[in-house]
Amino acid sequence: MQWEPRQIEPGLTPERLFEPPSPPPVMAPPPHRRRRYLTIFREVVETLLLALLIFLAVRATVQNFKVEGRSMLPSLDNGQYIIVNKLAYAQFDMGLFDFLPFYDAGENSTHHLFGSPERGDVVVFEAPKYPDRDFIKRIIGVPGDKVEIRSGVVYINDEPINESYTQGATNCPCGPWYIEEGHYFVLGDHRNNSSDSRQFGPIEESSIIGKTWFSYWPLSDVGMAPNHSLSFANEDSGDQDGE
Repeated sequence: MQWEPRQIEPGLTPERLFEPPSPPPVMAPPPHRRRRYLTIFREVVETLLLALLIFLAVRATVQNFKVEGRSMLPSLDNGQYIIVNKLAYAQFDMGLFDFLPFYDAGENSTHHLFGSPERGDVVVFEAPKYPDRDFIKRIIGVPGDKVEIRSGVVYINDEPINESYTQGATNCPCGPWYIEEGHYFVLGDHRNNSSDSRQFGPIEESSIIGKTWFSYWPLSDVGMAPNHSLSFANEDSGDQDGE
């Protein structure tokens, strides 16, 4: 039997057996929801920026250090962690205001905001011969001082000083050193085991990173840093704890 194709009447289309459902329309989030997302994003960014600013401010103010070596015994031991105040000796140039017609900063226009380095301060500074290392020592001589060591005793301006915080004799019949402006004479408390101004001379103030402030580890040594005010042997008062 001969097969004949099915005839379709003009204007008609074949009947569809299955028609897939149309996808649901994509609805844009309501305006109030978009505003909420933008608010959350802005708050996250502001929080991160604030945290970054706080971190940078704290980092510019204080910094933690680990004591390496025993040059500061018995005041500070090897492996002890301390916090250093980097703004203790901050300076400000008053010459910035010289543009004012009624103001004259003078020749020495740079001034310390909170005080200059003093005898007895324990400071962290960049090692003179090792730029990639930091040293921690005690300031003994300040600008204008004459420092000399005789028979194991330190003399400042020809007067012996009391040093109850040291360990070992200062075996160095050397000097004198005349401390110039902007320089400081430093010694380690462990006099027999310290590389200090006896070897490399007075340090520049610009190399000082900061003044030791607080010891926080180990727990047995938690407390204020061992800064002491120096006294002379002919004075009745002994060493006083500093700040």
